[in-house]
Amino acid sequence: MSTYLADKAENLTVEGPSARFTYRRLGPQGGVPLVLLNRFRGTIDWWDPEFLDYLAADHDVILFDNVGVGYTDGEPRDSLEGFAEGAIEFIEALGLGRADLLGWSLGGIVAQRVAVRRPELVRRLVVAGSGPAGWVPGAPDFSEKVLGIMGKPDADLEDMLYLFYPATDAARAAGHEHFTHLAPRLAAGGPAVSEVAAQGMLTAAAELLAVPFDQVKAELQAIKQPVLYANGLEDVMIPAHNSYVAVQHLDNATLVLYAGAGHAFLFQFAKPFTKQVADFLAA
Repeated sequence: MSTYLADKAENLTVEGPSARFTYRRLGPQGGVPLVLLNRFRGTIDWWDPEFLDYLAADHDVILFDNVGVGYTDGEPRDSLEGFAEGAIEFIEALGLGRADLLGWSLGGIVAQRVAVRRPELVRRLVVAGSGPAGWVPGAPDFSEKVLGIMGKPDADLEDMLYLFYPATDAARAAGHEHFTHLAPRLAAGGPAVSEVAAQGMLTAAAELLAVPFDQVKAELQAIKQPVLYANGLEDVMIPAHNSYVAVQHLDNATLVLYAGAGHAFLFQFAKPFTKQVADFLAA
């Protein structure tokens, strides 16, 4: 039986212009809520409940599926602008005058675009396992293995461990624990990300790689909110190098890197990272 409060959070819905959004809300309400934006091929079932419980101990935490993803209906988006529009629609549909955003992976890129497009909606940003919206000089190319797994509609446990955790005993043990945490929600048989939605995400990611760095710098410089950038030093998906470059072009940024961790550092080091987030949001 689950010991996580996040596993008991009910699915809620709210109507937006493009979709009926499905979301979950945890923790004490009041103040500025923290809205979570998910990764490539992720739905609300894929957030680690231990991580969510730590975040929601003293924060109003909201996680949702974007338009056409998982539990949310509507036409899937295939561009960064489309994902940002969906996030803005959701925030406005809930009637949130202002929110903090925590975006993981693709969600981190979307969160930054939301902050640029609608700065009045965003108080603070947490960008986890992610990078700026475009090509970063000096960044290594995606390996063939990473690209192959990303293209799979049925990636298995070993594939996911490779993408998210370094190949050390400690990291792999943390990875197995993470997927054990996810098991109750995933076993309930909620909707996966459709191949149409996944292909839209891949299309958006490919377009971002063609964005010149001058444009990337301009977008980063347009973000005036405080930003916490964080990553694992051994991320094979979005290298820590991208985080290091990004903070050099932000007005008010903090960079935190976790040794011995990869793309899923936020679950591998859930307790210290959520403490870092809480301190940042309270500053």
